[in-house]
Amino acid sequence: MKQESGRSDAEIRDKWIHKFLAHLATDRGASVYTQRNYQQALMEFARWHLGERQSLPAWEKLQRDDFRSYLRCLGRHNLSRAATQLRFSALRTFYKFLMRHGLVEILPIKNLSLPRLEKRLPKFLTVQQMKDLLEAPVKRLESRKHIEGPGRPISATACLRDVAVLETIYSCGLRISELCGLRAEDIDWSERLVRVRGKGKKERLVPVGEPAWKAIQNYWAVLRQPPSGPAPVFLAETRKAAPLKPLQLSRRLKQYLVIAGLDPGLTPHKLRHSYATHLLDAGADLRSVQELLGHAHLVTTQIYTHVTTERLKKAYDAAHPRA
Repeated sequence: MKQESGRSDAEIRDKWIHKFLAHLATDRGASVYTQRNYQQALMEFARWHLGERQSLPAWEKLQRDDFRSYLRCLGRHNLSRAATQLRFSALRTFYKFLMRHGLVEILPIKNLSLPRLEKRLPKFLTVQQMKDLLEAPVKRLESRKHIEGPGRPISATACLRDVAVLETIYSCGLRISELCGLRAEDIDWSERLVRVRGKGKKERLVPVGEPAWKAIQNYWAVLRQPPSGPAPVFLAETRKAAPLKPLQLSRRLKQYLVIAGLDPGLTPHKLRHSYATHLLDAGADLRSVQELLGHAHLVTTQIYTHVTTERLKKAYDAAHPRA
């Protein structure tokens, strides 16, 4: 969306926005993505208010009609329903923060009619596609034997790390931020469990499958010094203790998707979708999958039941003589 006032975020100084962002980072332990999205949403609203009302918003004085005007503005810019929902989700959370600090008494955006989200089923890989993807780093490593000429050499250590990364994401159904945040001390080798730090500083214990355990061990075996204590499980480079970054992981995944003959546009989150779908297909109960994924609400997990139900319907229609 175009900046209404032409002001940059650095030029907009709002003490309550900055207090809220600090609260997200420290008290709530929000992911970098949530912090970024909420900051953009609030700054965008402040710029709009500055352009429309020639002043920064006085949050305690804003009324429902102000937000209705903003909603109409978003509509004129043809924003998607999801983008509009995200902006008002940020405003709603922000106002709850202001209520707790006594600045406002009611939510001025309460009961505001927002466009409903389109129902989209999560994309996922089949079991065979997932297997092909998990084998892609090894294929890439083997291919270097046949590559001649100039070019950046393919690192065996990086490929072994990527095998462990993909196996762990699929074995545990982790978010990309959760995987990059794993520490050596989070691994319980005797119980074969890993402690995962999810959204809002919530922690959960997740079992890890045999292939993922072996992949991590194989990766650590080629490092100069295996990680311990608070050191990251997956390193960005072999000589430094810096953790693997989400952007780096996403770029590597695209390469492996191509090698596996899959859509390179698929995100790491689709591996989490595949994990949940495959568990439910195999008979896991919804509550257990909810806990494994770290969902706060069961309704978030229920979308995966729609995936399995739709596939069952297609199988029925294709096979039953009286369908």
